[in-house]
Amino acid sequence: MALFLVRHGACLPGEIDPERRLSREGIAQVECVAAHAQDRGVLVEAIVHSPALRARQTSEIMASHLKPGRDAMEAAGLDTLNDVQPFARSIEGKRNLMVVGHRPFLERLCAYLVTGSPDRVVVQFRVGTMVCLEKGLDGHSWVISWTLTPDICRPS
Repeated sequence: MALFLVRHGACLPGEIDPERRLSREGIAQVECVAAHAQDRGVLVEAIVHSPALRARQTSEIMASHLKPGRDAMEAAGLDTLNDVQPFARSIEGKRNLMVVGHRPFLERLCAYLVTGSPDRVVVQFRVGTMVCLEKGLDGHSWVISWTLTPDICRPS
């Protein structure tokens, strides 16, 4: 079982767009990471996202590349400051789930799954970042398997 945590791409400032849609840069970031995930053979059975438009847009781009077999769905409990424990309990038994959301929720969820404490940040989610977690050898704990960031598309 794998869990893919994805932070939305860069979005427009609230004073320009109150819905904070993805910017052109944000779309490019997400397209880049999604294409690399597809090239890696990432398989997802479902994609869930927060209610925010930028998260929905990000999940739709991911779905267009990774073809989960069903549309991305909005999920409760993924807002920025939500408690991560109820959502963590809800993913038990799900296979190859992608969660698209925001900081600090994703950082706290990742920390909680890996360390047991949401306050021990183990990875920083810059815009467009994807982190793959897999069950550890004990079958209960989670480990960070790999990360993708939009930097992989920038020329060196």
